[in-house]
Amino acid sequence: MIIYGRNAIRESLKAKKLQKLLVLDRFEHDPMIEEARKSNVEVKFVSNEDELTRMAKNPSHQGFVAIVKDYEAVPLEDILSSAKGKAYPLVLILDGIEDPQNFGAILRSVDAFGVDGVIIKKRNEVPLNATVAKVSTGAINWVKVAMVSNLSQAIQTLKDHGYWIVASDGSGKQDYDTVDYKSPIGLVVGSEGFGIAPLVLKNSDFIVRIPMCGHVNSLNASVASAILISEIVRSRK
Repeated sequence: MIIYGRNAIRESLKAKKLQKLLVLDRFEHDPMIEEARKSNVEVKFVSNEDELTRMAKNPSHQGFVAIVKDYEAVPLEDILSSAKGKAYPLVLILDGIEDPQNFGAILRSVDAFGVDGVIIKKRNEVPLNATVAKVSTGAINWVKVAMVSNLSQAIQTLKDHGYWIVASDGSGKQDYDTVDYKSPIGLVVGSEGFGIAPLVLKNSDFIVRIPMCGHVNSLNASVASAILISEIVRSRK
């Protein structure tokens, strides 16, 4: 996979995923080049910025493009196992996020707040791709993402492990900051276009809303996720 941008590449280097680094020759003294060489990563200097733009398929590469190992999803059991020792685990469940900008921003918040993992669908969901890596500023390297065929079955697995499921939806009658989050939580966030599937809502223990007093009636998924995750973390302190 080809990724681009300083932060995304730096985090991939730390995670030992970098295979080759291509850099505009005017950045030949950048500290990241020495870091890459210490990790036995091949470094190639490029004089023509258009060459990097063609590789990245995006002009915002900042003079750095890299070839990395593919970002791979993990089994749901991996997320559950790693969170097992925590008093109040938190897993984010995404239903139909198709915009890589949104997904990347969500992963950045997930990493920042220490969420234990993310569950996405195999179909009708943006994959772990280069744009997601760039927008996440490299958080994609550190967040466990499980890809499942059926969200309702995954939710039942979480429930079997003692999780309460909280879905964020405009139909909710309860404000998001009135729930007691001091228990294992599976937080469901849907897409702006279609929201959360009816069956997923039916299988949720709580349906909450973020009250708004402006002229628009919804937030994008990444902003909503950040607000909800922040409140859960704050309320547990």
